[in-house]
Order: sequence, then C-alpha cells, then structure tokens
Amino acid sequence: MLNTETIRYKLEQREIDNLSEFATKSRFSKGRKKLEDECDLRTAFQRDRDRIVHSKAFRRLKHKTQVFLSPFDDHFRTRLTHTLEVSQIGRTIARALDLNEDLVEAIALGHDLGHTPFGHCGEGVLNELVKGGFHHNIQSVRVVEVLEHLNLCQETIDGILTHTWGFTPKTPEAQVVQLADKVAYINHDIEDSIRAGIIAESDLPKDCINYFSSVQSQRLNKMIHEIVSNSAGKPQVAMSEEGWYYTTKLRQWMFDNVYIDSPAKLEEKKARNVIKELFFLYKEMLKPICEECRIERIVTDYISGMTDRYAVMKFEENFIPKGLQSGAKDDYLFKLAKIID
Repeated sequence: MLNTETIRYKLEQREIDNLSEFATKSRFSKGRKKLEDECDLRTAFQRDRDRIVHSKAFRRLKHKTQVFLSPFDDHFRTRLTHTLEVSQIGRTIARALDLNEDLVEAIALGHDLGHTPFGHCGEGVLNELVKGGFHHNIQSVRVVEVLEHLNLCQETIDGILTHTWGFTPKTPEAQVVQLADKVAYINHDIEDSIRAGIIAESDLPKDCINYFSSVQSQRLNKMIHEIVSNSAGKPQVAMSEEGWYYTTKLRQWMFDNVYIDSPAKLEEKKARNVIKELFFLYKEMLKPICEECRIERIVTDYISGMTDRYAVMKFEENFIPKGLQSGAKDDYLFKLAKIID
C-alpha cells in the first residue's frame, strides 16, 4: 500500500533538488494566516491553485468582460479565458527558468478574481464612486481572504496583489505573472480587435511588427523568449530592455486605438450607468438595516462580484418597467383540462 504521507515530502524535495536557487520552494513558504494541517498529496501552492479553481469567484469569470462587452462571437476572450492564457504563458516561462510552476499557476488563476463586470469600465466607475477608490487587484485579495476564506499562502496573495502596474512583487514567480498578464492581454486583445474589425493587422505600428512579427503566435513566442533569455540565471524576471520598449509601445498603441474611444467602447456609457444606478440603489436599500460605515463596503463587494449578465438582469429588474403580469392564459389552460374530454 502507498504511504501517502511521503508524497508531499517527495514533491517538496523535488522542488529543492531541481528548481533554481531563486525559485520559491513550497516547503519554505511563509504560510497561511490561519494554521491548518498540510495535505498528504499536494504542496502548499498546489493546494492554493485547487482552492482558487473551486471558488465561486473563479467560475464567474466566464461571464465577465475582457475587452468586448457581450461579444457576438463565441471566440472573443472573456475574463476566464484571459486568466487561462496568463496561466499558460506564466507556466511556460516558469518552466524554462526552473521556477515554481505551481505558485505561478495559483497566482495567475487568482489574479483577476476581484474584477468587476464590464471589465475596466466597471472598475473605473467603482473607482469614482467608492471612497478611497477601487482597484481590482486589491479586491482580488479581498475575495480570497475575506469573501471566500480560501486561506492562501502569503506568496500567492502577494502575487495576486502585485500582478498589476505600480506594484513590486516579492517573488520571481509573481514577477512572471506580472509579465505574463501584460503579454497575454496585449496579444489576445490585438487578435480580438482584428476579429471585430476595429483594427487591421496592417494598422499595427511598423517598428513593433518588424521586431516581434505580425503573426500572433510568432509575436507571442518572441515576447516570451525575450523574458526567458533575459532572466535565465538571474534573481529578477524581466524582459530585455529593447523588447520591453516595443511591448510597451504596442500596449500604448492599443490604448490609443482600441481601449479608449473606439467602436469596442460604444456600449460602455450604458455599462457605466448600470453600475452607477445599482450602486446607489443598493446603498439606499441597506440604509434601514445596516450601519452607515458598512454599507459602501457591502455594496462594493456585491457589485464587483457580479457577472455582466447578472448586473444587466438586476438593472432591468429594478429600473426597466414591465407590463402587468397576468395569469389568465395559464388559467384558461387549466379550465380546458377540466372541460374537454
């Protein structure tokens, strides 16, 4: 009979024996806020990954916007498919650099759990309405720590918090996810924008295309190689200076031509109104039963957790007039059942 008590130890030892000196080893994790027994079969970071995948917030990502609101084509990315692409890119980089794939995967799968409906449009509205602002990476940490009580390792939480611009990751695995997130959305948003007819491949900046390639797979591959070749044997994970220059230039071009004031954003005014009206509605609804200091926090947690379609449904339910609901036709059906042999 297999002694399961040895399996986690073997996996931990494999990390120690085979991973880079800079990699984060699960045996030496800083641990969880709430002490709990270890799993016999999985390392701490594998357990984090599994808890995220089984969370309700993760399942809701499939109906949250990436760039295009309620896309007409099933092949456009959602927040969930974006998350999976970040995870795949992150694992590729981590494997090449002998870093901890399980930690990278856990961070990548959890990094957008706090994202709002309607993508960055929804985030922008809440940022305007909430005292102190709203940021999806901070909300993602709140999701795993407070709302779903996942009790993740400190390294995973740090990576979720620091995946976005302006934050400094504490581990090389978190650095990987910060880069993988950028590489993923720049490339898949280009592909989706071409599919939507908003831009053409020929519109992309010529110097960026000459450096990376106009072919999606080749451009993505080049960016990943830029990270791996520049980071091998180093404690910091970063793209080469030249590669980063063209990556950020391409990202800025997407902001100028797709992310802001493009046909992709035509419905955002309506989406902003949905979030805004629900926010004020729920604040009023809670006033008779909640302390004032708690209301905004509760409403923010509720709305930020909504999917696009649920937010629209709640808006329609509360703000769109409906005709008088009549049971007459159903009544007639039952009458017929009684009178017809």
